[in-house]
Amino acid sequence: MPELPEVETVRRTLMQLVVGKQIDHVTINLPRIIKRPIEPEQFADAIVGQTIQTIERRGKFLKIMMDELMLVSHLRMEGKYGVYDKSDPLEPHTHVIFHFTDGTELRYRDVRQFGTMHLFLPAEESLLPPLNKLGVEPLDEQFTVQVLREKLERRSSKIKPLLLNQEHVVGLGNIYVDEALFKARIHPEREASTLTEAEWSMLFISIKETLQQAVEMGGSSIKSYVNGQGEMGMFQQQLLVYGRKSEPCPTCDHPIEKLKVAGRGTHICTKCQQKL
Repeated sequence: MPELPEVETVRRTLMQLVVGKQIDHVTINLPRIIKRPIEPEQFADAIVGQTIQTIERRGKFLKIMMDELMLVSHLRMEGKYGVYDKSDPLEPHTHVIFHFTDGTELRYRDVRQFGTMHLFLPAEESLLPPLNKLGVEPLDEQFTVQVLREKLERRSSKIKPLLLNQEHVVGLGNIYVDEALFKARIHPEREASTLTEAEWSMLFISIKETLQQAVEMGGSSIKSYVNGQGEMGMFQQQLLVYGRKSEPCPTCDHPIEKLKVAGRGTHICTKCQQKL
């Protein structure tokens, strides 16, 4: 699933490609992608004539702001946006097409068909699902080590699933949680309540640094992720533990191990990240 760096990269590329374009009509080939309004025809009719003004991000969601409406889109496992000329051949698994008045198209492709689209009035989106219960943005100024501790330090749950929970900190998924915990030398099965003040500080720094570096490199293309221009991310070349089972730890040379934590495949160095 695309995480914060990948979604942020898609946002930035789409800003260059579709802002200022007016929607002529919409083609919906897979109605279940549309979650709000319930009737896909209402969705399509509502945005005809709307011009895309800007694109924002909230956690792993894209917020496409138009003249009078807000489209909230979640890519889920393998959703992709791309901009094409209307004469370009239609690729398989293209489920929603936004046809612009200039002859170009914003196409949404999704092999797994898990993506979602919700349409709201401006400001309404923050009060209703799927955005209304999201936690703090880890790259915003209001995200501090104090905020991180206030949200998690009294909990007896394992630290990894807590970080994956979007109601606490948004945008973190399996890749970047594994990387941040490794940099902070914290075992993913440690209970949050057992972390020391120094460990909270290291975890905070590791989360910020990992996400910032990933954004700068366009995210990680682990499976099929590409940005809005069809380009792969490059941060996967910098990953320290994720996807590197049996390879030597970059810190101590101990083989990286893969285990399951809360049902998620998890990569760690058991020598650097010791469990108390």
